[in-house]
Amino acid sequence: MPAAPRISAFGYGYLAALLVFIYLPIVIMMAMAFNESSNYELPFRFSLIWFEQLAGNEVLWRAGRNSMLLAAVNTVVATVIGTMAALAFARYKVRGHAFLQVLLVPPMAVPWLILATSMLIFFYYTGIGRGLHAMLLAHVALSLPYVVIVVGARLQSFGVDLEEAAATLGATPLQTFFRVTLPVIAPGVAAAALFAFGISFDQFVTSYFLSPPGVTTLPVEIYASIRKGFTPEINAISTLIIVLSMALLLLVSRFYRFGGR
Repeated sequence: MPAAPRISAFGYGYLAALLVFIYLPIVIMMAMAFNESSNYELPFRFSLIWFEQLAGNEVLWRAGRNSMLLAAVNTVVATVIGTMAALAFARYKVRGHAFLQVLLVPPMAVPWLILATSMLIFFYYTGIGRGLHAMLLAHVALSLPYVVIVVGARLQSFGVDLEEAAATLGATPLQTFFRVTLPVIAPGVAAAALFAFGISFDQFVTSYFLSPPGVTTLPVEIYASIRKGFTPEINAISTLIIVLSMALLLLVSRFYRFGGR
């Protein structure tokens, strides 16, 4: 059996430079959240003053609650609808199957600025208007293609033998889905849910276009705060988001061993 190829020194250097380029700004931003100076002055003096000020910043907390609410509802709706759609594509002969799959590409390929503009015009003329409900509809539309593709990839690696065996033993389609199909594709569904949550929570363009006065999400509020004058409170709330996101990813990966052991 031939030995596995070794990575050259150039490869290690390139990988190290790539990791530094990606993670060094994040590390600096998190470190500055604990720096006493508001102007990032050195030497570094440890302080929790920005987290204390963040605790009393009701505007940021209200925007954060809106983002969490939108992301949570979007995750449930997009994951359920996307999983059903992926199952229909993989297991049933749907009329216009190829055309429907092609329609999944534009929401991922078209710039979100164009999509947000078109949604704003469409919602305005249909009477939907602007608000959290309009943002939710937009977030679901943007998340669905990712859910369908991720769950569909999992279904492609899972044949119909177990489902047919369950049917021959008297299981109804619902019993087959919940007792056979869903446990097998659960890692794919969990990954798709994480995609949907991340896309919604991080969505800025559509939220900026569809949010009415007085109702904002966290990305929109951070953008507005930076325009008025940057404060390390943004570093503090960004640090909290990073820590919670990493904890969520570790928790999910603990139960669904993505990529194996």
